[in-house]
Amino acid sequence: MSIVSKAAAIGGGVIGAGWVARLLLNGIDVSIYDPDPEASRKVGEVMKGARRAYRQMLPDGLPREGKLTFAKTIAEAVKDADFIQESVPERLDLKHKVLAEIDKHAPANALVGSSTSGIKPSDMQTAMQRPERLVVGHPFNPVYLLPIVEIVGGKDTLPEAVEMAKEIYASIGMKPVVIRKEIEAFVGDRLLEAAWREALWLIKDGICSVEELDDIMRYGFGLRWAQMGMFQVYRVAGGEAGMRHFMAQFGPCLSWPWTKLMDVPEFNDELVDLIATQSDEQSGKWSIRELEKIRDDNLVAIMEALARQNKGKGWGAGELHNSYTKQLAKLAAKPKASKAAEKARAEKPKKKKKG
Repeated sequence: MSIVSKAAAIGGGVIGAGWVARLLLNGIDVSIYDPDPEASRKVGEVMKGARRAYRQMLPDGLPREGKLTFAKTIAEAVKDADFIQESVPERLDLKHKVLAEIDKHAPANALVGSSTSGIKPSDMQTAMQRPERLVVGHPFNPVYLLPIVEIVGGKDTLPEAVEMAKEIYASIGMKPVVIRKEIEAFVGDRLLEAAWREALWLIKDGICSVEELDDIMRYGFGLRWAQMGMFQVYRVAGGEAGMRHFMAQFGPCLSWPWTKLMDVPEFNDELVDLIATQSDEQSGKWSIRELEKIRDDNLVAIMEALARQNKGKGWGAGELHNSYTKQLAKLAAKPKASKAAEKARAEKPKKKKKG
């Protein structure tokens, strides 16, 4: 069960709204601030998608949602929150401005998490009077379904804050991984950036189209990564001799000219047009909302398939999926028990007063 009683979300874009959805669907009240006049509609669209996905995981009914409040200022949003998740655009000057406001008005014991995908927490802490309570809590989209969250502490972050962050994120069904050393872009985005750079060259050089590249990923190693990751997959590929044999067999490839990772193609209009046109040909027949539904359905199906493995104990993300859906089911059962008790009390015969 969540250890958060009241949360605040600063920023209601794709990531911020995803945090709001995960928190609300865990029964946590959320106060959100976003100056975008369309924020209410955009968050509402994300909530529709999140509810739809969770109904697939919990066909017997969802937990009682937390209350969502749109605040007019950052101060109003964070004034009584014990957990604040900041998800504003990736500009250090903006992060400084927003974090200073959060720090000024939030309760002294409130934990502050930043959704930044690459800025080091130490660089953000300089704007805060209480830098010891800031951690990076970097999720992946969609936040309400994908459980991973990278936790990174800065030079002024207290170890207790990191531990508290682990507990909070785990309590809402996530898989927190603490990054051992502070580094730009952390781990997940560094891996994605490496693949993205190579992909840009493969498209630019006409080796394949964006659809063909995606097919190679989603019909091939993407399925392996979804349930084992990179190193466990390669250990298996080494056969009975394991990882040492794999390293000995494929290690020499590292010196072969197979990659252009350190050489970036010129990011010009021609490259953008090439990729955008191919992307339209690949996916233009679906709207973004339709693609979100397809993505969410696939993610739920993969996690539920993994949940049935290992004699029903689950494997990888499936193991966490099992415990998270049980946790949500308990939350969902609480209102039902309460309503049943109320009905029983209402139907109980009342004693007649004497006289």
